[in-house]
Amino acid sequence: LFLSSFQDLFGVSMVVPLMNLHIKSLGASHTVAGIIGSLYGIMQLFSSTFVGCWSDIVGRRYSLLACILLSALGYFLLGTSTTVLLFAISRVPVGIFKHTLSISKALLSDLVSERDRPLVMGRFNAASSVGFILGPVVGGYLTELEDGFYLTSFICASIFLLNAGLVWMLPWSEENTGNREHQRDNKGTDSFSAKPNSDLHLKSANNGAMASDSLFWSPWIQVTTVLKRIKGIACSDLWDIFLVRLLMSVAILLYYSNFSLALEERFGVKPLFSGYLMSYSSALGVLAGCLLGPITRFYQHNTYRILLHSSTLTCTLILLYASALNIWMVILSSTFLAFSTTIGRTCIIDLELTVGGNEASGTLLGVGQSVTSVGRIVAPLLSGIAQEFTPCGPPSLGVGLALVAILIMNANKQKYCSYGNVKLKNQ
Repeated sequence: LFLSSFQDLFGVSMVVPLMNLHIKSLGASHTVAGIIGSLYGIMQLFSSTFVGCWSDIVGRRYSLLACILLSALGYFLLGTSTTVLLFAISRVPVGIFKHTLSISKALLSDLVSERDRPLVMGRFNAASSVGFILGPVVGGYLTELEDGFYLTSFICASIFLLNAGLVWMLPWSEENTGNREHQRDNKGTDSFSAKPNSDLHLKSANNGAMASDSLFWSPWIQVTTVLKRIKGIACSDLWDIFLVRLLMSVAILLYYSNFSLALEERFGVKPLFSGYLMSYSSALGVLAGCLLGPITRFYQHNTYRILLHSSTLTCTLILLYASALNIWMVILSSTFLAFSTTIGRTCIIDLELTVGGNEASGTLLGVGQSVTSVGRIVAPLLSGIAQEFTPCGPPSLGVGLALVAILIMNANKQKYCSYGNVKLKNQ
């Protein structure tokens, strides 16, 4: 699964930076390119919750394979797009079904214990980030060749087909039995522990029923079941966690929204330096994902405290960037922000799954992705308004939103701590 996540973002990051150049070469105006980009974001916004919930119903194997293959189809069509219309059509299957990483995270959540989940998610995110760092470099090299964009798109589609083969090769029929044996043979070791036998038994029964029965339900029954599950999430007491995720997402997006332009206006730094600084931050994010194990042990696996402290650090660092007097303060804030944001993203997912329950992990991760998509839609608008006043406007607004998120977490401290105590007692 780590290899699959690396290849996923490696392939995507080869293509995405080149897409605006390609659509303009097809004769599209800036407005048309913006509309197509916005439609992709809107499709992601509404489809992530439904696809995540669908994976809970029919099982991870079939939903993950379907998403990978349909995403491969989208990138294959992108490689044949010689008109703006074909380009727009190629974005439809990707916009609806490119939720492969979310379903993979849900599968990881099924396979490991709650105690080990932050560490495993951190390593998963680190593997994805390495792909995201290397992909643009390879894509930039390939685009220099004749018909380079089409070649890059076909390579991306081939990577997704390879990922489908990897997923198909996973030992699905033996995973729960393997986990039980692993738990019996490795008590008292530092390796990843399986969940309790009762939980595994329940999940085995549920997943078996889903894989064998739910897949053959009529589409209407599947849609009805999906809507019922989404209604259950909407009526739950998870609103504060999703609100915290939205506020922190918008705060971080505001920090990055005018990063290159603001550095040029404030310090006279060239965009090339900004690019190097963002690549440096991405590399540190990979390191942060690998350090989640020692961090969670230091905090005694209290996800709430890690999230609260990382969010507070993120808020402080964005404030430091907004008030920076020289470029060295910007480098300092970017260095530690790479750690705090990576840790915060992992912890908010773990808190969602802890409070919401693993039996609907696909739905919860899908809703979380939808919340983040709302942030991606809202952040550019807020950034544009704030930037009318000062280049420091977007990060300053981000500081205010992060403070609100911290206050919400403090107001609900008792609820989070009670879940954390139950979690530790159960293990």
